[in-house]
Amino acid sequence: MFDLASAIIIASLIFLLYSYIAQKYDFFEERNIPFIKPVFLLGNTAPVLLKRQDLLQNVKEMYNAFPSSKVVGLFDFIKPVLMIRDLDMLKQIGVKDFDHFSDHTPIFTRADVEDVGGDSLFGNSLFALRGQKWRDMRSTLSPAFTGSKMRHMFELVSQSAQSTVEFFRAEAKAGRTLEYEMKDVFSRFSNDVIASVAFGIEVDSFRERENSFYVKGKAMLNFQNVKTIVKMLLLRTIPNLMIRLKVDIQSKESTEYFKSMITDNMRQRDVHNIVRNDMIHMLMQVRKGALKHQKDEQETKDAGFATVEESNVGKVTHSRVWTDNELVSQCFLFFLAGFDTVSTALTFLSYELLVNPDIQQRLYEEILSVEETLNGKSLSYEVLQRMQYMDMVVSETLRKWPPAPFVDRFCVKDYQYDDGEGLRLQISKNQILWIPIVALHHDPKYYPNPEKFDPERFSEANRASINPAAYVPFGVGPRNCIGSRFALMEVKALVYNLVKSFTFERSAKTKVPLELVKSIVGVAIDGGMWLELKARS
Repeated sequence: MFDLASAIIIASLIFLLYSYIAQKYDFFEERNIPFIKPVFLLGNTAPVLLKRQDLLQNVKEMYNAFPSSKVVGLFDFIKPVLMIRDLDMLKQIGVKDFDHFSDHTPIFTRADVEDVGGDSLFGNSLFALRGQKWRDMRSTLSPAFTGSKMRHMFELVSQSAQSTVEFFRAEAKAGRTLEYEMKDVFSRFSNDVIASVAFGIEVDSFRERENSFYVKGKAMLNFQNVKTIVKMLLLRTIPNLMIRLKVDIQSKESTEYFKSMITDNMRQRDVHNIVRNDMIHMLMQVRKGALKHQKDEQETKDAGFATVEESNVGKVTHSRVWTDNELVSQCFLFFLAGFDTVSTALTFLSYELLVNPDIQQRLYEEILSVEETLNGKSLSYEVLQRMQYMDMVVSETLRKWPPAPFVDRFCVKDYQYDDGEGLRLQISKNQILWIPIVALHHDPKYYPNPEKFDPERFSEANRASINPAAYVPFGVGPRNCIGSRFALMEVKALVYNLVKSFTFERSAKTKVPLELVKSIVGVAIDGGMWLELKARS
């Protein structure tokens, strides 16, 4: 029987819980930091969770809430987050004082535990690793992503790009209308590249649409399904409980599938003495301690304006020995980034070429000019990287549509920030910070008329006017994206081959302007990005 005493106890518990959470929301007011009033329990991401805004809108709105402030307070559910708006502060925290902010926010482990351990592929990946273990893994993998290694991998990437275009040529020759949803197209291309370069297997996701590698990979990376969204939200709100319950984003079946694929491949190569210029070979070199930085190799922006340079953190030697599971996890991260990030960037790039036919035509003319210089020879890595307008188009795509709307940093030891102009900010250990990439890229202070797609921003004449701290599509400081060279190479290789053979034209399903899915997980185009490919004469 539910009596008065029980009702009072329940009401008291609810009141105590409410008071505890409400007290959390006093965090910034107590510190005299301007903040955006949160929605109870949901924080400032409530408009996205309630499907009123897409993620890009949400980040930009929070950034613009206090235009004269160098920092803005917000709440990720009930966790206080500092959003950095000032470029000098961004450079100070992201680069100069990196040792205080060297980690991402813990997801698969508690804040006081550095080593994730366990069998989680994502939890053992470079992105999730923390502290010294992250530093050691970064320096281990860094030699695999230099310009010289990209030259070795380019042939494999180029083969996938040519195979993709040959498929469409055959379809056009058969008289079929080439109307496609481009995220699906680019996901299949990215899948085949990753299968070849990271996993050492040949896959054709256009001619064998339901191949197991593509199907399992797509299911593994479907972050829009309800089950995955719930798990990710719980990992963000009650991580300690989820960790104790050993909850992982990926299913055990998917994890075992990818692990066995890589370990079996390594074993076969050892037995038959097979050498292939791909990620598997590099991991085998890592296991033998043979993958090192070349002393004479110069780190330059050889892949274009958006390329990030490796910091000294990535060049420090160490003696750590990695387990097979830890190495396999890096292959998984390569798959995750390559499958989704690259295909998303290509999707937005194709949209911009579609709605800006003059830009598409100019890019085509540059491709024709390059073709003439090749005299029938195959496109090389060096020639591709010398294409100025191609790089301008890709750079502008990454400005307007950055792969990550924001990136986070986690304070690992107490820090005092003083800008010398009156702002003194105490940032305590375990404080979360956000770097609002999409908002910086759309700030008219740095990019006039930011909603316009204008590759001329990145011309030789205009590049000098861009503040490097306001252009961070691959992140900031030593914890930037290690695979920027590979991603740019992959994007440019496909665009070159596709635009050379086809024009991008509107179809009956094309939506202009596009709308984004209102989801807290990732960036996707609502209804997809449809266009028609028409073969050039």
